[in-house]
Amino acid sequence: MSQMVEAKPEEVGLSSARLARIRPWMERYVAEKKLPGMLVLVARRGRVVFCDTHGQRDVEANEPVSEDTIFRIYSMTKPITATAIMMLYEEGRFQLDEPIWHFLPMFKEMRVYAGGSAQKYDTVPAKSPITFKQLLTHTSGLSYGFTGSPVSPIYEAAKLDFQTEDATLPQMMERLAKLPLLAQPGTEWNYSVSTDVLGALVETISGVPFDRFLRERIFDPLGLRDTDFYVYQGQRHRFAANYEKGKEGGMKLVDPPATSPYLKPRKLCSGGGGLVSTAPDYLRFARMLERKGALDGVRILGRKTVEYMTMNHLGGDLASMGTPRFSETSYAGIGFGLGVSVVLDPAKAEVVTSPGVFAWGGAASTEFWIDPKEELVVIQLTQLLPSSSYPIRREMRALVYQALVD
Repeated sequence: MSQMVEAKPEEVGLSSARLARIRPWMERYVAEKKLPGMLVLVARRGRVVFCDTHGQRDVEANEPVSEDTIFRIYSMTKPITATAIMMLYEEGRFQLDEPIWHFLPMFKEMRVYAGGSAQKYDTVPAKSPITFKQLLTHTSGLSYGFTGSPVSPIYEAAKLDFQTEDATLPQMMERLAKLPLLAQPGTEWNYSVSTDVLGALVETISGVPFDRFLRERIFDPLGLRDTDFYVYQGQRHRFAANYEKGKEGGMKLVDPPATSPYLKPRKLCSGGGGLVSTAPDYLRFARMLERKGALDGVRILGRKTVEYMTMNHLGGDLASMGTPRFSETSYAGIGFGLGVSVVLDPAKAEVVTSPGVFAWGGAASTEFWIDPKEELVVIQLTQLLPSSSYPIRREMRALVYQALVD
């Protein structure tokens, strides 16, 4: 039995037989060489009832996935960064509707894309400044270079890559602020580098380096020993390889663990996607959110703050607020809180789920979700780019919810 399993499924209203359907589903993905390996964890009412692994964390070295395998969690970093900035909000350091240029002056005079190419484009002045809440809800007007938005080629031409750049956060903010916004602040939902800007704001407001803030205020208090922006020397034997879906199917190795850039400290710590972590670590972070900000006597956020973060802050669902492009969520029936997606209408979302489920995922096909109504926490970890390769997240919802028996 898994060392993490704390209860039999039947003790918390789940069926062991029906949860067992997850195993052959995992085996099929690995056997078909669609995924290198996978870890799935299901907890209900505060107790882990299912934790299983299958396949390899490193196919070439024939190293199996284990419960303590270290994964690149990419955008699952975002809810952690949102937690950090909200800790400072709780201290009265800023207001959610406050312009971010009060702390990062380079964002004072932003301009908005109005047509043209990456080499020659037109802009108009932003009608209002970017606010903290707009960063937290991805309505800031910022974008990403890989989403296929009209400004994506401009981001690509500027080589604005928070994963690989050898620059500091302040230097990247200066470069980012020179680029045009995709939309007027507050008018559209667009997946973006907004959370990287939040990381810079954490650093600026607290006066502490962003990575150190996370370690001292979140990781150490919660006991997250394997979560950071790089893999420590003594952890390297547990670090997974990263793969990319091949053009003809199968997988292509893109980041071997022995030569990965994650093996050394980063000059640039990406609040939008830079962390590595494990299932036990991320479970503790998720449980803190599930329990409204506290875990094992340690309070990270106030109860009302977590409730506020996990409600919908958009006028409707994502489909009504933006053009569907690549992101870590579907759009119909899904809203957005402060750092997490929020299910509004399961029927519109066309997946078995509950209203109020909050979640987020990462580019290498990782995800976590929390269902406050059903008292569920689910974590799904693998390493395959991009996360849109296979519908494993939607399939996991079906596999978990069909196992509920009370």
